[in-house]
Amino acid sequence: MMLTALAAHYGWAGLAERIPVRCFSSQPSVPSSLKFLRKTPWAREKVESLYLFMLRERRREQRS
Repeated sequence: MMLTALAAHYGWAGLAERIPVRCFSSQPSVPSSLKFLRKTPWAREKVESLYLFMLRERRREQRS
């Protein structure tokens, strides 16, 4: 859910810019990215942090 929301909000290129991993920049897809994120705790933490940042950003925009 987090990955699809991030890809919809930032796009794959935007994700690759913010979190420089190959699964976001070279032939990106949800299944391949999930496979990588399950095996790589540091990347999963970055995705989770970016997701929380995106939610906070959306709330700020809604309030203004």
